[in-house]
Amino acid sequence: MLREADLFLRRHLPVRGRFESGRLERIDEPLFPPLALREALVNALCHRDYSIYGGATYVAIYDDRVEIISAGTLPFGQTVADLRREHVSRPRNPYLAEVFYRRGLIERWGSGTLKIIDMCRQAGHPEPEFEERAGDVVVRFLPSGYSPPTQVSHNLTERQRRILLILSDGIPRQSMQIREQLDPGLPSTTLRDELNHLRRLGLLEGYGHAKGARWKLKSP
Repeated sequence: MLREADLFLRRHLPVRGRFESGRLERIDEPLFPPLALREALVNALCHRDYSIYGGATYVAIYDDRVEIISAGTLPFGQTVADLRREHVSRPRNPYLAEVFYRRGLIERWGSGTLKIIDMCRQAGHPEPEFEERAGDVVVRFLPSGYSPPTQVSHNLTERQRRILLILSDGIPRQSMQIREQLDPGLPSTTLRDELNHLRRLGLLEGYGHAKGARWKLKSP
């Protein structure tokens, strides 16, 4: 189960593209640290309440977050706050946890959630969110900033994703300002078509008229 979940994440994890000054090629990186996700999967499998009929461990992937959900509340009176500090771990399934420990997938009891937090910090992401929700334990991974979607009703082009990245700081811009950052040689009509297309997809909103029009990401 762990191997299949890990492969699923590696195949389908959103990829964040970033651009560095002086470099034309986009740098693609996994949206979240793969080792932190695997650590969360190990925790979910070790602490899941297997007595719950129909319960499971779920992996939910979105463009802006990943959630790993395990059936059952935190065991033995633990709280969400405990997961953010040194704590004594009493796995709900000790025999299963022992197998993971002997395979080197667990270093020491009670350190898993702290490792997840540290790996996210080192990757420049916010700390993951831990939550008990409707009888499940949820670990939510969030990105450090805006990540343009790769697909809405269809795949977005590289140029369309770059436009979204340019506007991701929340500052409204005129089309000429967008073109300066995107490609100064891009015909204004082509850029206008791209902006209007992104507006039709519900990703951008514009206000004003003609050359004075300004564009920004559409508020959720």
